Amino acid sequence: MAATSGKIVQNVFVSHSFQQNTQLFASQSQGRRDYYFAPYPRNSNLPSPLGKLAWTASSIQLRTLYKPQNHFSIQRNFHCNASSSASATAMPYLDKTDFLKLQNGSDIRGVAIDGVEGEKVNLTEPVAEAIGAAFAAWLMEKKKADSSQHLRVSIGHDTRISAKLLQNAISRGLAGAGLEFVHYGLASTPAMFNCTLTKDEAFLCPADGSIMITASHLPFNRNGFKFFTNAGGLGKADIKDILERAADIYNQFTPESLKNSEKKALLNFKKVDYMIAYTSDLVKAVRKAAGNIEKPLEGFHIVVDAGNGAGGFFAEKVLKPLGAITSGSQFLEPDGLFPNHIPNPEDKTAMKAITQAVLDNKADLGIIFDTDVDRSAAVDFTGREFNRNRLIALMAAIVLEEHPGTTIVTDSVTSDGLTTFIEKKLGGKHHRFKRGYKNVIDEAIRLNSIGEESHLAIETSGHGALKENHWLDDGAYLMVKILNKLASARASGNGGGSKVLTDLIEGLEEPAFATELRLKINQFHPDLKEGSFREYGEAVLKQLENSIGSDPSLHKAPVNYEGVRVSGHGGWFLLRLSLHDPVLPLNIEAPSNDDAVKLGLAVLEAVKGFGGLDTSALKKFVGAS
Repeated sequence: MAATSGKIVQNVFVSHSFQQNTQLFASQSQGRRDYYFAPYPRNSNLPSPLGKLAWTASSIQLRTLYKPQNHFSIQRNFHCNASSSASATAMPYLDKTDFLKLQNGSDIRGVAIDGVEGEKVNLTEPVAEAIGAAFAAWLMEKKKADSSQHLRVSIGHDTRISAKLLQNAISRGLAGAGLEFVHYGLASTPAMFNCTLTKDEAFLCPADGSIMITASHLPFNRNGFKFFTNAGGLGKADIKDILERAADIYNQFTPESLKNSEKKALLNFKKVDYMIAYTSDLVKAVRKAAGNIEKPLEGFHIVVDAGNGAGGFFAEKVLKPLGAITSGSQFLEPDGLFPNHIPNPEDKTAMKAITQAVLDNKADLGIIFDTDVDRSAAVDFTGREFNRNRLIALMAAIVLEEHPGTTIVTDSVTSDGLTTFIEKKLGGKHHRFKRGYKNVIDEAIRLNSIGEESHLAIETSGHGALKENHWLDDGAYLMVKILNKLASARASGNGGGSKVLTDLIEGLEEPAFATELRLKINQFHPDLKEGSFREYGEAVLKQLENSIGSDPSLHKAPVNYEGVRVSGHGGWFLLRLSLHDPVLPLNIEAPSNDDAVKLGLAVLEAVKGFGGLDTSALKKFVGAS
């Protein structure tokens, strides 16, 4: 454990007068940005340490004043739902269906604040408090704990402007259920899982459970929760269970019970800077890979783009202690409005920003994170991106050097060229599975359980997990593996900047043309009648599968776990049903645009009888009227 100065754990008993009303400053490259929280208090009661006030209105107003260098001031207003659960006189009735709408696979996501037209707030403080109490009940059941045991839950958040409101609400839910809680403040999703494994009482670890407040790369008005125990992230069934419990708890709330949970939360809550421990482990990993050299990255110029999310720590707390030059790093300041670009390694604007930073600063490497740092991508010294198939190829090359012949598990939309690279060039095995990072990780775990060795599970989205890192999808750890390669190459006398990385994916065949089209299902079309969009989508896929057999130029993939994947005309397509939305995404890769159009025409012909399917994007692509 790295030496730390000051007191790690803070017990907070008294509040600071109207600390929520103070101006919050965040610097950015284009000038100064000031945030003003302007609540309307019912009386002069001081806010609690958890930041609660008794409101007469159901919201607080967030005014954002932009003060660019030209001195013009632009004001934008957002309304942040901040109804005090303890002071609420009435809450709208919500049933289990309302709560289950918040499920997004193995996460919970909803609209936390006003600000986007047509998107009604559904992740309110009372809802969050009920979710906190439900997680407490779920955790006690899983841990087989009784009322005499004091389970501990850590809570962290990314940079979203609704984060602290939800943090305080979920804390009240945990406290009301009799659990201890610890605030980590600004943290990354991987760190929140890691704290359930760390054994260090100085950081109040290990936590019995942890909660990350984030909505990944979604817009500023969204937020949500990810949950962990030392067994990993919760699955879909667990999230459904928690939301059903939360619905029951929510509708049993009374003014007395809400006030009681607030008192319990206020009694004594703790704050820990766990990121000190987490970043210390990352630094140690790179040093170890380089033969325990103190500054194995000395002389390397590496720029970081955090997109104003939670990943700004990587430049200061990981790269600098390792000796790297980090000048030119950008958007490291936390800013929940994400003013520069969406923090998303799949976003073209985001990748263009980090690429330009690398070229402008003549850096050896560029690193970019998503909002909560469970995804990442990189850029080499020439501006070549390591994301999607290239990132998978790079990580596969690194892992297969360490574990020859191992199976690399990916999602369903990876290219045929990647399969050839992994199996023919690297000598590994490519196991293409379903989309969804939890699906990919769980499949790698399953393969190991039946005797098929797998050390890497990775999605084209940038989610990547390694067996050596407890199958945690950790964007920072993926980048550490890349840094390990740079450091170990230099230590062995094979320096040369990020060319070492570029050389690792030499021979990867990449398609000349690639696209993704989204075919939406109209849930109100008469064709659906009383059926669900999922049933309708499955019927579309069945029809496509049947039609393939009559075309000798097309060949259905012999092994496929999701949708219908077909090879032909030198390329391939995959039509699948979205995990959560009434959409059939269509991925096409081909040696040319003409070949891609031929594949698109085959799909269009097969699905032409489905009136409830919007094929306008596909028709436009193939040039059909």
